[in-house]
Amino acid sequence: MQTSKVILLTGASSGIGEATARLLAREGHQLIIGARRTDRLQALSQEFSNIDYLAVDVTRPEDLQKMAQHALTQYGRIDVLVNNAGIMPLSPLSALKTDEWNQTLDVNVRGVLHGIAAVLPVMEQQKQGQIISVASIGAHLVWPSCAVYCASKFAVRAIMDGLRQETDTVRVTVVSPGVVESELADHITDTSAREAMVDFRRVALPAEAIAKAIGWAIAQPDGVDVSEIIVRPTASPY
Repeated sequence: MQTSKVILLTGASSGIGEATARLLAREGHQLIIGARRTDRLQALSQEFSNIDYLAVDVTRPEDLQKMAQHALTQYGRIDVLVNNAGIMPLSPLSALKTDEWNQTLDVNVRGVLHGIAAVLPVMEQQKQGQIISVASIGAHLVWPSCAVYCASKFAVRAIMDGLRQETDTVRVTVVSPGVVESELADHITDTSAREAMVDFRRVALPAEAIAKAIGWAIAQPDGVDVSEIIVRPTASPY
């Protein structure tokens, strides 16, 4: 029987985050989930007695510190952090959507760093733990209109591989999904990028497929570091 772990999960209000929260809760882990849309988090907490929730904006380092402190106060440890929160407001660089560029870097890159900063000292003191970050196939390849988004995900891979090399006690995992059914593309404001995504996202995985990959990485023995997993739809060329 799998040992219950104390797991922090960001971006848990929909998509991969929600699916991961459900899967890990069903497996018996204790979760502290965070997102900005607390009504959705509350619904999950009411459905599962082993889910606590907090309002979390990953661009605010104090929100991640608050998650970590809640775990320590209530459960005495932090076993896993899943950095899942992310946005994808695609546009060609010529559109000069600088506010969206900055927001992408704030959420996708700084959000990951804020999560690491909140839990790494605890895990090093415990001499065990695992940090998982959700990247993307966009962390391996670049497409038109995706330059800033892909740059943010390339950065996640770089940060996580640097962390992996710097620690001999914390397991470090990157999960890079291909196209997944989610709300990510719904927030694209650039018309050309939105239209391009229609065909790109024609074949997509359910969010549960990525949740299972995350759950599998967590379930490996403490001495096993699953460094990176890429999960793609079989029928998609992307």
